[in-house]
Amino acid sequence: MEKQKEDFVIAPHMRLHEWVAVEKGYFDDEGLVYRLEDQLKSATNHVHDLGDKVGAYQTFEKGRSSDVSCACHWTVNVAAASGHGKLYGKLYSVSPCGIFVPADSKIKKPEDLANVPISVGYQSGSHYSTIQALEPFLAPEEIKLSFSDGLLFRRMEHMIDGNIPAVSLFSGPYYFMEQLGFRKIVDTTFMMASMVAEDANEEDVEKYFAALRRAQADIDLRPELYTHYFREEFPERFRDQIDTRLFGPGERLVFEEYSEEIFNSSREWIDERGIFEEGLGERSFAQAVIT
Repeated sequence: MEKQKEDFVIAPHMRLHEWVAVEKGYFDDEGLVYRLEDQLKSATNHVHDLGDKVGAYQTFEKGRSSDVSCACHWTVNVAAASGHGKLYGKLYSVSPCGIFVPADSKIKKPEDLANVPISVGYQSGSHYSTIQALEPFLAPEEIKLSFSDGLLFRRMEHMIDGNIPAVSLFSGPYYFMEQLGFRKIVDTTFMMASMVAEDANEEDVEKYFAALRRAQADIDLRPELYTHYFREEFPERFRDQIDTRLFGPGERLVFEEYSEEIFNSSREWIDERGIFEEGLGERSFAQAVIT
């Protein structure tokens, strides 16, 4: 479906906020003419099975068709500095994430993950956060990442089907792993950021985030009323198994600035680990971030 000029296109990112804002009419209250468009097609895995070394950054590089979307802050940082949109710097979010193994795995503690392939999304939140979380336990050469098992839901499927020894997961799959009895070896909670298209209407952007602020308050107050929305993003084969009463609220929006200090220190961390061989983009904080 071709984007209409009057539509503000929103790409949900496996979180509750957009669904709550729709349910409560917050977008309508703000006067936002919008359309939700799944950029990752979670329910069908059509995009979640992208193959080796294709992840969140590559979807920005290719060009997302939405006015606003979300990914880990490292990727949005570099994508914005490389001219693929602008990072919205008036807030960030924090997402629970963890490395899981089967219940009967011999892996019991982080040190046991030495030289074990851990399935992550290439240049996605799971990539960076796995390194960040394991560095206190393992030498750099002992941290082995596998990029060939797809994005979030596809990696989850591989773990459930017994195809991989360890996986990094967040959002609904994080809670589903807990429900199914998989063992979390280490917490890898990380920051996310929002990407705004270069041609997005500024007033619409502010209306969108005003609605999400209200949705966050609802989620904080009564999360159990909204966790059922996680089910809608899962592949069909799992929906009858999911008990979202056991799920937590997932990603939380933090209405604090993504500062120039955060912007620069994150880039230094990425550069020190050589995650982007092609460079981190030439735009400055002032050019890449909406403040």
